[in-house]
Amino acid sequence: MKYTFTAFFASFLLILATSLQAQSYAKKPSEISPVLTGSTIPNSSLQTIDGSLVNLENLINKQATVLVFYHGGWCPFCNTHLAELQQIQQKLVDMGYQILAVSPDKPSNLKKSIKENDLDYTLLSDSSMKLARSFGLAFKSNNEEKRLTIEKSSGQKHHLLPVPSVFLVNPDGLITFQYVNPNSKTRINSDVLLTAAKAYHPNN
Repeated sequence: MKYTFTAFFASFLLILATSLQAQSYAKKPSEISPVLTGSTIPNSSLQTIDGSLVNLENLINKQATVLVFYHGGWCPFCNTHLAELQQIQQKLVDMGYQILAVSPDKPSNLKKSIKENDLDYTLLSDSSMKLARSFGLAFKSNNEEKRLTIEKSSGQKHHLLPVPSVFLVNPDGLITFQYVNPNSKTRINSDVLLTAAKAYHPNN
């Protein structure tokens, strides 16, 4: 009887944890709880521009990474930021970094962003928002127009967005630096990012 109760209780906790994870989003950007510097990155599967599934952990393995979260190709502030990252990409590559930019956009919309912004770094689709949730960046939009835009761009009806963020991740998957700003109009300055990338490089 005791064993049965213990097994039942363990199953209940597992279901509860899964349920809470599925609902892990904030009501507004200022209420998010992002993962902390020094933490190991949460792992998740993402889609490439051709729809193939890739594992974030495998992408980061043995490669220092600038991991970017943004709203999507429909966001003008995001497009400006993506273009600014392109301008400093070679400097980051010379330091030993790769850029991975993640949004809820479905793969076909990633292709549009790459073409329109003339990007040659990697864009990835987190259309389910699973990765953004696990990073503690997800919030639910209350703007009806944005909800419709999210549905169209992601192909999903969760109405979730990530707070735009930048993480520096070392080859072991540890977060060494983060920039998270609930004000989506304000993005990290390129000079600040380059300085941080140099200061927190794994070889330093």
